[in-house]
Amino acid sequence: MRRLLLLPPVLAALAMLAPALPAVAVADATVVKAQRRLNALRCDAGPADGRVGAHTRTATVRFQSRHRLDQTGNLNSATRRLLHSTRAKRCDFRPVPARSGSGRRIVVSQRQNWVWLVGTGGRVLAEGGIVDNPRVLRKGSWATGSYCGRPARVRLNQSGNVWMDDFVRFAPCGIGFHRIPRSKSTGRQIHADWYLGTNLAGPSHGCVRLSRSLAARLWDFTAGRRTTVRVV
Repeated sequence: MRRLLLLPPVLAALAMLAPALPAVAVADATVVKAQRRLNALRCDAGPADGRVGAHTRTATVRFQSRHRLDQTGNLNSATRRLLHSTRAKRCDFRPVPARSGSGRRIVVSQRQNWVWLVGTGGRVLAEGGIVDNPRVLRKGSWATGSYCGRPARVRLNQSGNVWMDDFVRFAPCGIGFHRIPRSKSTGRQIHADWYLGTNLAGPSHGCVRLSRSLAARLWDFTAGRRTTVRVV
């Protein structure tokens, strides 16, 4: 009889636990859905594994910056609502900011952590995420070239224990565009490409970091001519 009396409390306890078990699965499914949507919009969330790690947070920031949301990196309700709406836009194609000049130029948006290579007809030839440091590089109009007696272009620049490929100088004295720095000892980048377009890797020392492919495009874009750089 005593065993029978014990059954109801045990069953009641199990019943109380049962609703809590699917909650984890529901939360994971929500994240997986968001990751798949972010990847479909070319925001690069990494594997759709249901975990909100650094890779997914950077994708969320890129989506938020694209849509002028607070760049928290969190999949909050406002972000998810827009993410799954028909108004959601791709992260990898963005309009050139207004009041950023005209003609052939390079445009840098510090708010979006983004750069555009704009051709003579106003057509965007290439664009992508960056890492910079607004405390060092101020907004304004600059131009590629030699500053402070230093060369305008260095195919393999160096600073301390890192290499800086395709370095193109555009502001005094040592500020330029270049590929994400690579360790001299290992040859590996100091952070992954998917940190570009966010502040989550921390600021640069003042330069504008680019992906390997975009650094090569910018190197060619600025070859043989002085190119205007607008930082907005």
